Amino acid sequence: MDRKPVPEAPLTKTEHGLVPEGEGWFVVNIARTAAFASAGAGHAHVFQQWRSKQFPHFGINVQVLQPGEPSCQYHAEEGQEAFLVLSGECTLIVEEEERTLRQWDFFHCAPWTAHVMVGAGDGPCAILMVGARNAGEGLLYPRSEVAAKYGASAKETTPSPEEAYAGWDPPTAARRPWPPVI
Repeated sequence: MDRKPVPEAPLTKTEHGLVPEGEGWFVVNIARTAAFASAGAGHAHVFQQWRSKQFPHFGINVQVLQPGEPSCQYHAEEGQEAFLVLSGECTLIVEEEERTLRQWDFFHCAPWTAHVMVGAGDGPCAILMVGARNAGEGLLYPRSEVAAKYGASAKETTPSPEEAYAGWDPPTAARRPWPPVI
């Protein structure tokens, strides 16, 4: 089988960090990536343009949560996801149960598993998040009493992100103090 070499994608410096431009491979230190934040919902370091389809098979980011901050709204989706706590502590709400996760704990989220993570402990919690993008677009935000205690539940069960996130600030690009630039 013949193949053409894959080019390196250039990294463009923005006021909020480096973002790749175009197709190809690249290497970037997470401390230099762009971060996107929503008030009260932590911030995510992304490895591609925000909301782009540059990675067509899976999404990947590192989300950093302060104690009490939810990562998103409680939801279930058609694709599988995987989460690895890199540092700190969080509360996983999964199928209406609370579990404490600490550094190096791994959570495999099978398709349609309802879940959300909330920062806990004494400081920031960094979580590597990976999710399938090519497994369908089904999504549901079930009403959850447990997640509602943390401000992480839609008011009513809905498939609509707009309804589920009503009242949340949209994410904006922002530099954050975690991780420190090396």
